[in-house]
Amino acid sequence: MLDPQIKKGLLEVCVLSVVRRGPSHGYQIIKDLAPVIAISESTLYPILRRLEGSGCLTAHTVEHQGRLRKIYQITPVGIDQIGSFLDGWADIMHIYEFIRKGEPEE
Repeated sequence: MLDPQIKKGLLEVCVLSVVRRGPSHGYQIIKDLAPVIAISESTLYPILRRLEGSGCLTAHTVEHQGRLRKIYQITPVGIDQIGSFLDGWADIMHIYEFIRKGEPEE
């Protein structure tokens, strides 16, 4: 099972990655992430608020079929956040290999 703190960080970067492709709303983000990772509305919306609060995303409201919809856009800070994650990936793989070496050969 994946550690909750690691999963939280991965989910944030996944959300940023979806929004980097273009402005999006919550339901669409969930659909776009579905092939990679399952995320519920109750998990997504706190992440979106946190990313907006940290300056990684901006949001504006539009009317869609008579309802208000919040549309999220990535900021330069959010793009930098993705870059930082990717830069750190080599360190993660190094740790993974260290841990894996302790496993018996299959």
